[in-house]
Amino acid sequence: MEKKKQQQSYENYVRQKTPVHNLPVNMAKAFVTGGAICVIGQGILNICEKAGLGRDMSGSWCSMLLVLLSAVLTGCNLYPQIAKWGGAGALVPITGFANSVAAPAIEYKKEGQVIGIGCKIFTIAGPVILYGIFTNWLLGLFYWLLKVAGVAG
Repeated sequence: MEKKKQQQSYENYVRQKTPVHNLPVNMAKAFVTGGAICVIGQGILNICEKAGLGRDMSGSWCSMLLVLLSAVLTGCNLYPQIAKWGGAGALVPITGFANSVAAPAIEYKKEGQVIGIGCKIFTIAGPVILYGIFTNWLLGLFYWLLKVAGVAG
């Protein structure tokens, strides 16, 4: 009898501590957060194009400014709060990647410039950068071989 009562008590405890997720609300929050980031990005694009920059240069400025904004918000401890509220809406865009690069560096800055920031800044971004560069190198090599063989133009 005592074992059954203990099991019931444990199940009640787990039920109390387990977070309840509301999928439609979480999806709406992600949509609003991701949409707000996209609206900011589109605003940057429009301002750059009105300033006389071309489409490609405007896109570059937009990416750089969004990454900078994300890193600054991460440094001010605001981006984690945005990500907690907005979920994947804050983590999927380029701003989420910038946050994932800046956050470990900020977290480990107390260990010093080289060991802390230098080593930890690429904790998450390192594999992405490594495999991105390696894949591009392989594709470039493949294209070059096809070009040498006369297949590619």
